[in-house]
Amino acid sequence: MTAFSSLTGRLLVAMPGIDDDRFRHAVILICAHDDEHAMGLRLDQPVPGVSLSEVLEKLDTPHPDAAGDRSVLIGGPVERERGFVLHTADWTSDEATLTFGDGLAMTGTRDALAAMADREDGPSQSILLLGYAGWGEGQLEDELNENVWLTADADPALIFDADYDTKWSRALAALGVDAARLSSQSGRA
Repeated sequence: MTAFSSLTGRLLVAMPGIDDDRFRHAVILICAHDDEHAMGLRLDQPVPGVSLSEVLEKLDTPHPDAAGDRSVLIGGPVERERGFVLHTADWTSDEATLTFGDGLAMTGTRDALAAMADREDGPSQSILLLGYAGWGEGQLEDELNENVWLTADADPALIFDADYDTKWSRALAALGVDAARLSSQSGRA
């Protein structure tokens, strides 16, 4: 048995042979990971036809035109009706913000939505995500042992940029892996 090593604040990058279509070419930021569970947010899949400004309007949250056409992302298949703001830790909400990694934070409250639209007092970078990815005890570790995921350092430039179509291949390239050369077969030697 190996010692537990938390992946909090790291990226999971899906291998091409992943069996679950919901995670094909996924890049997931792990926000919490202990020996009982793991929780992450997928960073590369916009909700079709939904913008941040539309969400803010529906929730009667004041926002400047700066919110514009920023995408809302599908954070994962669990609790898709629940919103999370992933943001830099230069803004936090007392008792509601989970800080993790190197200057990252996640908040699931309405004041975080208002803050992300506030260019002056809000976080310098932020994304609204609906839902999350979750793993039970030992599940993520099993998937790692089965070569379902690669792990990478969390790069804020990759996390917060809006080039969703190439995020997976760029995450692989940061690891020195050419996506075109990866096999869709996985296994253990």
